[in-house]
Amino acid sequence: MCPQNRGNPKQQQFIDSKAKRKIIRAGRRSGKTVGIAIYALAMFLAGRRVLYAAPTAEQISRFWTVVTRALHLAIKAGVLYKNETEHVIESPGTENRIKAKTAWNADTLRGDYADILILDEWQLMDEEAWDSVGAPMLLDNDGDAVFIYTPPSLRSRSVSKARDPQNAAKMYAKAMTDKSGRWEAFHFTSMDNPYISRKALGEISGDMTALAYRMEILAEDVNEAPGAVWKRDVIERHRNTSFPELSNIVVGVDPSATSMGDDAGIIVAGKSGTDGYVLADRTIQGSPLTWAKEAVAAYHAFQADKIVAEANQGGEMVALTIAQVDPSVPVKLVHASRGKRTRAEPIAAQYEQGKIHHVGKFKQLKDEMCLWLPGDPSPNRLDAMVWAFSELLDTSEPGFFFA
Repeated sequence: MCPQNRGNPKQQQFIDSKAKRKIIRAGRRSGKTVGIAIYALAMFLAGRRVLYAAPTAEQISRFWTVVTRALHLAIKAGVLYKNETEHVIESPGTENRIKAKTAWNADTLRGDYADILILDEWQLMDEEAWDSVGAPMLLDNDGDAVFIYTPPSLRSRSVSKARDPQNAAKMYAKAMTDKSGRWEAFHFTSMDNPYISRKALGEISGDMTALAYRMEILAEDVNEAPGAVWKRDVIERHRNTSFPELSNIVVGVDPSATSMGDDAGIIVAGKSGTDGYVLADRTIQGSPLTWAKEAVAAYHAFQADKIVAEANQGGEMVALTIAQVDPSVPVKLVHASRGKRTRAEPIAAQYEQGKIHHVGKFKQLKDEMCLWLPGDPSPNRLDAMVWAFSELLDTSEPGFFFA
C-alpha cells in the first residue's frame, strides 16, 4: 500500500522497539514527527488502529502530510478510504485505521479507542490526556502508547496545559530506570537529523540563549539553569502557607505594550518587619487595558499601597492606562537604569537569607526565576517580582509617582 519507508538510525530505534510504553525526547527539527509517522504507517499496515494526537491543528499537519503522501496510491485506487476533514484513513469494513486529532484539552480525546496511541508535544498537554482518557483507550486490545516531547522553554511552559511543567521529564526519568522492558526511553538532538542544514545548526547557537539551545536543540531536560540566580531548594525551604500582618503591600507590574505581545507580569508582594512575601501572581496576556484592569483589581483585592510599574515599556502611558481604569490608584513608575543582574542580586540575596517567602507554590514564577540566566532577557513574572521587592526592601531605582 505504501513505499518501504525506513527512518534514519535514530528514528529506527524507536520504530523497532517492542516496549509497550515508549517516550521520545527530541530536539526541534530532529525528525521526530516524520519518524513517528513511519512508525504509525507500519502499525497501520500491520492491521492496528492508530490514534495520533497533538495539541493544535498546526502540529498535526506535518504528521498527516507524511501519512497521506505515503498512502496516496492506495487511497487513489479506492483500497483505502480517506476523510480529510476528520483526518482519518481506514480500511473499509474494518477497525484498521489511522486518525490524527487535536488534543489541547484532554476531553477532546474521549469517546475513542486505539491499539496504538501517540501523544506528540506531550510536554504541552494536560496529564489527564493520558492517565484519565488515553490509558483506558488501550484496554480493549492491550495497546501501546508513545509519548513525544521537546523539553519546554519558558515561553512554551507559559502556554502549556500541563499542571506540572516537569511532567514529561519525570515520565522520561521513570522510563530510564524501568527494568521490566515495559518502558523504553529515546533521546535525539536536532543534530541527529541527517537532512537538516549543518550550516544552520552551526549558526543557530548564536541566535538562541544558551539555555534555550540546550532545551530546544540538544533536547536536555533542564529544571534549574547552572549559574541561575535563584535556586528551587532555597525557594521551597522558605515557602509559607500563610503570612503575618503586613506593613506594606505593592503590586509589581512588568507591562506589555501590545495585546499580542508577551505576558504582562503582575506580582503582589508584601512586607512584615524585614521579611517579604509573594502573595499572588496575576500575570496576564492581553492589551494594555486588559493588564491594567488586572493590576488595579489586584491592588484593591489586597488593599495595596501602590502599583510599581516599569516605565521603560511605554513610559508615562503605563500610568495613564492604569488611570483609565481607576484614577485614584497611586502608581510609581521606575526606570531600569541598571542592568537586570544588578537589580536582581539584592533580591536574590534576600531569598538566600530566608527573608522572602512564597505564600503558595507559584510554579510559573519559580520556573522563570530558576531558569533565568544573567545576560538573557528576563521574563515577565520575574521582572514584576523584582520591581515589587525592590520597592518594599528599598533597593529600587529612582522613580516618580502618578496618583
